[in-house]
Amino acid sequence: MARVPAVVDVTATLERPALESPKGMLRGAVRGGVANLAGTVCTGLAGVGVTWLAARALDPRTAGAFFAATATFGLGVTVAKLGMQTSLVYWPARMRATGDLSRLGECLRIALGSVAAAGLVIATGLWFAADLLPGRADLVRALAVFLPVAALSDGLLAATRGLRVMRPTVLLDRVLRPATQLLLLALVWAAGWGQDVFAALWALPYLPVALLAGLALGRVRSTVTVPDRGEPTDFTPRRFWGFTAPRAVASLAQMALQRVDVLLVAALAGLAPAAMYAVAGRFMILGQFVNQGVSQSAQPRLAERLAVRDTAGANLLYRQATAWVVLAAWPLYLLVFTYAPLYLGFFGEHYEDGVRITRLLAATMLVATACGMVDMVLAMAGRTWWNLANVGLALIVMLGVDVLLIPRSGAFGAAVGLCAAVLVNNLVPLAQVVRGLGLHPFGRATLLACALAAGCFAVPQLALLPVHGLVFKIAATGAGIAAYGYAVMRFKTVLMQGGR
Repeated sequence: MARVPAVVDVTATLERPALESPKGMLRGAVRGGVANLAGTVCTGLAGVGVTWLAARALDPRTAGAFFAATATFGLGVTVAKLGMQTSLVYWPARMRATGDLSRLGECLRIALGSVAAAGLVIATGLWFAADLLPGRADLVRALAVFLPVAALSDGLLAATRGLRVMRPTVLLDRVLRPATQLLLLALVWAAGWGQDVFAALWALPYLPVALLAGLALGRVRSTVTVPDRGEPTDFTPRRFWGFTAPRAVASLAQMALQRVDVLLVAALAGLAPAAMYAVAGRFMILGQFVNQGVSQSAQPRLAERLAVRDTAGANLLYRQATAWVVLAAWPLYLLVFTYAPLYLGFFGEHYEDGVRITRLLAATMLVATACGMVDMVLAMAGRTWWNLANVGLALIVMLGVDVLLIPRSGAFGAAVGLCAAVLVNNLVPLAQVVRGLGLHPFGRATLLACALAAGCFAVPQLALLPVHGLVFKIAATGAGIAAYGYAVMRFKTVLMQGGR
């Protein structure tokens, strides 16, 4: 397969209001997606590295407190962003599709000013409420200091993506921040500086990332040219908030789906089970980053197609993006399922009892991945109220199952609750996208990607079930990887360029 440039040229991208051809659309999405996925690998590996360092450098109770504090921080950042990371892609993309960027500055001022103000309010609230939260109050306060800049950096980077420029997101959020976090924590562990600075140094890189993201957005805006002809943009502050308000609540609920279960395990079962639960499911962040990497590249193009009611183009992009995510994520989930004991043993003997949790979550993520970026499709179609209802239902399901099962089954009960929520949050919107928008992710490329991943990674392991021995499993995995690489190259035209 020919080598594809990792980054879209800024000037060439921003000066053309006309929509691309279907092939050009897919090539552009692939370019951004390849760059984002490369950065995602760095982010995922660094995230696993941070988890490993926390598990090794901290005792189980302190590690549980650290994971609980970072979960609280993540929730706070999501609240502070007010759903703007979606709005800052949706509205610039719509303006660009219609050829009228005259109100771009107003859109950015409203969005970024709101994020900055909300970040300060949320950080102040966390500082004074830290003693009421599970875990250690000092860790929560250390993270709260950096919450406003973390939220603002996400908003600034989203605005550059709305103008189809992926480089700042890849370099700053995917590479620089996680790599710096990992380096600082490794220094803490090696130097024996103590556990009290662990959380603060984990959050410190958000500050330079926010400053660099602001400079990047300024450079991108300086290249924007307003076309002489085009349809007037439908942006108004009222329409902006009508789109953003439900998305803000949905983003909070979505983050709660990913974070609140750790807090519930810490509160209902203890900090040590919370640490085991966080470690057992940490691999999910790799798959989520893959999905995010592809969807962030496809998102502005999807918004443009839906803005001009190009259902065929939107459907093509949705199906191909789903195939790309399956190609990258299914092997990960299948390998984690197979080697769950080894994966958990990597973090230490305290976490080896989480095999059932890891395998249950891996199996559930196979289903979720096959649905593609279904939430993003709803949002880019303007159906943010539908999205809010779906995420709210999933959160209610998870909380109900967690409250029922965590006191009895501990961390495994939380895993069951999360799996139920993930299925609800993917299958319900999938039905809405099919019936309401006439779109679905199950094109030829998606089905082929599922078949290749299952055939190369699941079938050999199933055939070896009667055979005991790690050597045989590893040999089968090696053969599967080789066969997978050959098959992807053999069918690259279908997988990369589309097909019904």
